[in-house]
Amino acid sequence: MASRLGRAFQAAVDRRSQGRSLVNVRNATTEAAPPPARRRHDSSLDCPHEYAKQSGFLGSWKSPPPSSDPVEAQKKLALLRREYAKQVKEVRRQYAYEMEMQRQEKLRKDEARREAVRVAKEEREAAKAAAAKVAAAERKAIEEEFRQTLLKERTEKLESWRAKEQLHEKKKDERSELLRRQSSMWIDESELDKRITEALVDTTQL
Repeated sequence: MASRLGRAFQAAVDRRSQGRSLVNVRNATTEAAPPPARRRHDSSLDCPHEYAKQSGFLGSWKSPPPSSDPVEAQKKLALLRREYAKQVKEVRRQYAYEMEMQRQEKLRKDEARREAVRVAKEEREAAKAAAAKVAAAERKAIEEEFRQTLLKERTEKLESWRAKEQLHEKKKDERSELLRRQSSMWIDESELDKRITEALVDTTQL
């Protein structure tokens, strides 16, 4: 009875081991396959992924040969399960660590990209502000030059007008002086006949 139970237990363990072997082979095939095209960017990190070695549980039930004692078999199976659970826990911890490192790396690259965009934007804004400042200075210089030109033209026109006014006043004064001098030699009508008579008698010119 014990031998039959042991053989049945052995057959169940062998089937379980074969099932795990198929799962491990499928996982190994999946891991060995090239990543999809959409994940090609994620696999090009600075730290390439290192695949784990083949599990030591493959074929461990057959070496050494299993015992015919069910109790011993149960102990060995429990030990194998504990060791397998430890390894799975370690693999999950390592996977979580790698995922966290990739996340941190992605965050770092995103932050560097945002910083580069910010610096480029600030440089563009600074260049734009400098260009606007230069354009404003040039426009101010042109306006000042135009204002000085207008002021110079107005000054020249004012000086020309003043010169003309002075010349006009001078000519007016000269005409007044000439008229005054001529008027001093004028003869009244009451003495006109007398002066004519004197002129006829005396040929001295007036």
